[in-house]
Amino acid sequence: MTTSSNPLEVLAMGRLGVDIYPLQSGVGLEDVTTFGKYLGGSAANVSVAAARYGHNVALVSRVGDDPFGRYLLAELERLDVSARFVATDPTYKTPVTFCEMFPPDDFPLYFYREPTAPDLQISVDQLDVDAVRDARILWSTVTGLSEDPSRSTQLSALSSRAGARHTILDLDYRPMFWETPAAATEQIARALPHVTVAVGNREECEVAVGETEPDRAADALLERGVEIAIVKQGPKGVLAKTADERVVVPPHFVDVVNGLGAGDAFGGALCHGLLEGWGLERTLRFANVAGAIVATRIECSTAMPAAAEVDEILGSVR
Repeated sequence: MTTSSNPLEVLAMGRLGVDIYPLQSGVGLEDVTTFGKYLGGSAANVSVAAARYGHNVALVSRVGDDPFGRYLLAELERLDVSARFVATDPTYKTPVTFCEMFPPDDFPLYFYREPTAPDLQISVDQLDVDAVRDARILWSTVTGLSEDPSRSTQLSALSSRAGARHTILDLDYRPMFWETPAAATEQIARALPHVTVAVGNREECEVAVGETEPDRAADALLERGVEIAIVKQGPKGVLAKTADERVVVPPHFVDVVNGLGAGDAFGGALCHGLLEGWGLERTLRFANVAGAIVATRIECSTAMPAAAEVDEILGSVR
């Protein structure tokens, strides 16, 4: 049990499942003959990425009572993420996700989560209130707001921190989890007053605050009470704003193999920079390179780099 004298550094909440990724690139799933099995899900990937930097990390989620669920529980622990807040759901099966890889920029995803997934059944009684309140970072996601009881549980966790730094919302809008964009906008509006850091791409910012132009999107997030607004601009890099600072960091270009894990690697690296007390520019440069490294690999979770690997590349580009 986490205590106030030994708080978690990162507590992530949200999606956890099995990624079934093809070991062949440029081929549709109907023609793929070999696959790899990996731990996946955005919140789980971020937790693994943060743990790679040596941080004390736990995940709040659920798995099914099945072999894939047992695999995920073991894999979390193997990757140094505490699974003590991951429950086993008696009803719903562990979800799987397939992808296709058509580099450099086409990576269709196929979610098998019907009628719902265990990670959207996270309940308030799973929360260790002290752990939520005392964690140096709470990482939550827009996907986690898409359905109850996960929605109510996540909002409860956010409100219990009373705006404590750093309370992060990943604006990971995925249309297949929502009836309409407007439904997502409504729930994001409930969450943002409790958030100190928001991070998303231009399309996700449009759903969140109705703006796609990066500066206007960042300003709109700041107006809603966020202290740090981070807008990913793809090939134009990343913009971050606070009340008195504006930083734009260019991307680190690589030959992309699979772009799906780059955002989660960015998230884990962002957590690392915040925990280390770095400035915005250093944090974003580090996070950009971490994301780029993962984009050169097939898998997501097990592709997350250690700090030395990121620092080596940063040193070479300087």
